[in-house]
Amino acid sequence: MSEHHSYFNDLIHSRRSVRKYDQHSEFDHDAVARSLELATLSPNSSNMQLWEFHRVISDNERHQLANICMGQNAAKTANELIAFVITPYKWKSRAEMNAAQIRQAFDGREDATAKRALKYYEKLIPFVYRNDQLGLFGIGRKILSYCLGIKKPMVREVSKSDLRVCLHKSSSLAAMTFMMAMRAEGYDTCPMEGFDSKRAKKLLGLPKEAEITMIVSCGRRTEEGIYSERHRVPNQDIIISH
Repeated sequence: MSEHHSYFNDLIHSRRSVRKYDQHSEFDHDAVARSLELATLSPNSSNMQLWEFHRVISDNERHQLANICMGQNAAKTANELIAFVITPYKWKSRAEMNAAQIRQAFDGREDATAKRALKYYEKLIPFVYRNDQLGLFGIGRKILSYCLGIKKPMVREVSKSDLRVCLHKSSSLAAMTFMMAMRAEGYDTCPMEGFDSKRAKKLLGLPKEAEITMIVSCGRRTEEGIYSERHRVPNQDIIISH
């Protein structure tokens, strides 16, 4: 086993969801900043980067958010809380950003690859990301996808709700990168889905269209912060070869 593989292996095995942190231990908030910078490099759908990472640091707001997280120990004892948020309403500016990048990357080229890449961000992305209040555009895309899919492979997840799932997937990938980066810094984390989303969005000043994927607490673990030995279902039940 190579040195790099051994380090990563140890990192994965040492990461646990910690429910109680040592509040007397020093905490480097710059470690969070560094870890979030790495999180921005996470893979995401079509490189749209429709996410925001909200750091809750001040004692007052952190205590408020901990209560909104149903008073979980993982939130109450944390040194910092990070909300991973999706921002579907920013799709136009992100599509324009990507299109500009493609134009620069393929400057002077008129081949099929260049045209297809530009068409993706100028035509296909607006077609998929544009939605109305009732989701009627999504229903129309669903019908079109079904009809085209009769004779050839076709992406089926094209409704408004499908797009939400897509964005939360990307946000979750960023959260995982962040948690592993924090572990590399010597700190611990716990991803939480148990919170009052309406109150959390109000506290963070988020618009109606934004959604919180999860809230991740950060700190240094205590012995009682890990409730039990790690256990997983047998690999043969979930790792399936075809």
